Amino acid sequence: MGSVSKAVGDTAAGAGGAVAGAVGEAGKAVGDAARQGVEAIGKAAVGTVEAAGAVTGQGTQAAQATAEGAARAVAGAAGKRYEPTWDSLDQRPTPPWFADAKFGIFIHWGVYSVPAWGPKGQYAEWYWRRTFDDKQALQDNAWGAFHKRVYGEDFPYKDFAPMFTCELFDPDQWADIFHRSGAKYIVLTSKHHEGFCLWPNAEASRTWGRPWNAVETGPRRDILGDLTEAVRRRGLKMGYYYSLYEWFNPLWLDTSQRDRYVTEHMLPQAKDLVMRYKPDILWADGEWDMEAEKWHSQEFLAWLFNESPVKDTVAINDRWGKGCRHKHGGYFTTEYGAGLAGATHPWEECRGMGHSFGYSRAEGIDDYKSARELILILIDLTSRGGCLLLDIGPTGDGRIPVIMQQRLIEIGDWLRVNGQAIYETTPWKQTCQWSEGEKPQQEYKEYMAKYNVLDVVGAGPKNGRAVKQAFFTSKPGVLYAILPAWPGERFVLRGVTPAEDVKVSLLGRPGLLPWKRTADGMSIDLSQVGVSELVGQAAWTLKIEGDL
Repeated sequence: MGSVSKAVGDTAAGAGGAVAGAVGEAGKAVGDAARQGVEAIGKAAVGTVEAAGAVTGQGTQAAQATAEGAARAVAGAAGKRYEPTWDSLDQRPTPPWFADAKFGIFIHWGVYSVPAWGPKGQYAEWYWRRTFDDKQALQDNAWGAFHKRVYGEDFPYKDFAPMFTCELFDPDQWADIFHRSGAKYIVLTSKHHEGFCLWPNAEASRTWGRPWNAVETGPRRDILGDLTEAVRRRGLKMGYYYSLYEWFNPLWLDTSQRDRYVTEHMLPQAKDLVMRYKPDILWADGEWDMEAEKWHSQEFLAWLFNESPVKDTVAINDRWGKGCRHKHGGYFTTEYGAGLAGATHPWEECRGMGHSFGYSRAEGIDDYKSARELILILIDLTSRGGCLLLDIGPTGDGRIPVIMQQRLIEIGDWLRVNGQAIYETTPWKQTCQWSEGEKPQQEYKEYMAKYNVLDVVGAGPKNGRAVKQAFFTSKPGVLYAILPAWPGERFVLRGVTPAEDVKVSLLGRPGLLPWKRTADGMSIDLSQVGVSELVGQAAWTLKIEGDL
């Protein structure tokens, strides 16, 4: 599912991250100055990078050049006209708010939420594709056997649509949970590969020849619109996942009609979504069967950036045609992986709490990641300049499963104390501090990279293998050292030369912590931190202010 990106280690990640950080800070600096011209913006951005230099410990000359370039790009984006070519479209910067947000919530919700099943380790939202063949006969596999046993051999998938009633759906309750979680943006599946739309789209029902949207069947309400209003009332960004292809759409199945599928169905449908709901993010997927040219993606994006009501504000991802991922479009995406390392381009890792995006009744408690593990994933990705899009799978009757609610609330509890070390931060000169021992190798690719953050964190080596003792993020004049395991009476930060007036504190605890210089850094005294101050934390954040 796309090209593979590899990294050479955390040193490279830190170097790339420093540049990415400069770009991110530049983007923030230009926000208020955007109407004052490129020259003023460039100066603002360079000032930001110079301030950050005291903490990064790196020279600012290269970063200034990068920041000036980013500033000009952001300043010019609003007035620039984009041509339907990748050379032109790739020049459009991702809106700065995206890199600052760090944490978003993905929602996979559709007709597949009714059967809500898949073998463990597989995506339940692929129920239709895995259960039936192109002629809608049951497949001879575990999916087909489950369907035959539970629903009967003659039960077609389309008959799940009236059962997708969403009678317990309360958009305000959902939005309250999202707000409490600390997430800054939401991405809802407006339409997955099954083709069913969560808004009253005419193309869906016309092309399928039957009611195939949430207003004409099932819940009989504009659930996308209702959730959008509730989310935006709480100050969160609202985006939409949109699948380019549809497994069993009649026009798609007839390979001679695929250009008609694109021009008469997909493109009008996508434009309808944009014009009605004005997304902050448009998250494309299902692109892998055809090149971007056959999807007319460049023409659509030129319209999006030049003519649409969100032309200056929308963020997009990189899934716009075969071979586009990590090359073209907007921010790069990884899926159930380790994210990226050393990337100077905005990026996001998406994953579920379990093994499936859509709700799967086959998954039990042991299939869900703990809140601590999810928090550590967020910290790890943030230290490398990325964002986490964490998925939930609501039920067919409109509930967010309680275990998913609990995970989100626990993440929010941690962010209320430690959020300043996550939001609006940029990578430091190094992304983490390793203990002694042999460093494990990590593969970075866009899909299904083996990654278990719990295996690589700790206070000291595990069986001779090095672990990450601290993750680092930064803001101008501030370094945050996020500790995944409590180090005991002291934490030694290596590779710094602190000025005498450096101040150290522990987020969530009043007062300053004593420290002293060491031969290769600084030793921070933690002996006065009480046990009661450590209970219930997934990780602890040291805030270090001053010149290092």
